[in-house]
Amino acid sequence: MTEQFDADWLSLREPADHRARAASDLSGLAQYCPRHRATRVLDLGSGTGSNLHYLAARLPAHEQEWVLFDHDPELLNRAERRVQATQWAGPAITVQYQQGDLAQFQTYPAAIDVITASALLDLVSAAWIDGLVDYARQQNAAVLLALSYDGRIAFTPQDPDDSHVRAWVNQHQRGPKDMGAALGPEAWLRASEAFARAGYTVKTPATDWQLDHRDTALQRATIAGWHAAAHEVMPSEAERLSRWQQRRIDALGHSTLSVGHRDLLALPCRD
Repeated sequence: MTEQFDADWLSLREPADHRARAASDLSGLAQYCPRHRATRVLDLGSGTGSNLHYLAARLPAHEQEWVLFDHDPELLNRAERRVQATQWAGPAITVQYQQGDLAQFQTYPAAIDVITASALLDLVSAAWIDGLVDYARQQNAAVLLALSYDGRIAFTPQDPDDSHVRAWVNQHQRGPKDMGAALGPEAWLRASEAFARAGYTVKTPATDWQLDHRDTALQRATIAGWHAAAHEVMPSEAERLSRWQQRRIDALGHSTLSVGHRDLLALPCRD
């Protein structure tokens, strides 16, 4: 997988991500954290380490061994520098960094207790989800896939073209990505069904972004990204999209934006 993400974008979205994740109940992970050794955690598409920095303090394990797995060496370098600058309060954390292709499941590490990812699932194909389920079953691992976009977008105040942009953005989300045809907004549901068929207990709480005047920069960047995606799908609507984008930018400071996300927590049955 070679989908590219800008480190500045990842940094910009992190506060909203962490606020949204407060709605996700992680208590079920406790039974999958070993009591007599470190808990081994694999973070897929780890980027600059946002998932690690959110989740480590919330896992009920005092010793944790993380593997940050990403295709982008620069993001892994940034993650490593960030880890080195962090003084961990509570758990004892060790971190390994592995560069690789997320589509190559045979390169994933073994002896993993928890598999996690953030803002990844809506980029992947049905085949990738099936591969992840097989890998998780082999490891008998718990799985936490956070912040998967589910297709819901709601601005206040509304604009007459919001619904059109949402439809075109969602169409773009379902387009071809590096691992084939992405499932986009339907990925969380497809994954929950696949894990349930594999015998997992699955929960999918909503973890929506709720953006307001504190998040003007993130709203501006999100609007720009959606404009670009919608334009790619509907280039014939270029002027309409430009006018929509300008109206949305003019509303910043007094507008709010809700972006639908789902967390997926899948817990294997244990005898």
